[in-house]
Amino acid sequence: MPVGFLLHMIKINYPPYQPRIKTENGEELIFDELRKAWIVLTPEEWVRQNFLQYLILVAGYPAELIAVEKEIKLGELKKRFDIVVYDRQWKPWMIVECKEMRVELDQKVLQQLLRYNISLPVPFLVMTNGTYCYAFENKEAKLEPLVQLPSF
Repeated sequence: MPVGFLLHMIKINYPPYQPRIKTENGEELIFDELRKAWIVLTPEEWVRQNFLQYLILVAGYPAELIAVEKEIKLGELKKRFDIVVYDRQWKPWMIVECKEMRVELDQKVLQQLLRYNISLPVPFLVMTNGTYCYAFENKEAKLEPLVQLPSF
């Protein structure tokens, strides 16, 4: 991990959130407001939906500039990022990797984010498991840990 990695956890104060949830064919589904679709409610999806609410309602990121679970190519591999926030010129600005709560945010998760950053270069990288959140600014190929998410 970067120097000071463990010292820079960002506290996320999630807003009250009453998601639309339903059961269909024995599966629990949650309605994703951004994708306008019912999504299987996995532990990771729960984190993603709550973090999206935080980005929009608390941090003030414009919902129309946020993409969820879009495909990118890493060489010959096709991968899906969790969240990308674009700037007002529609340039990728931030990648967010969401993990379920029991997954530790470690070097492996950071490496995954950095691989996504090769195909989709952004100035800000964020990883969260709903409980913990770490953010970095990518400055001249060096990661600088942040003590809070960047203002939009």
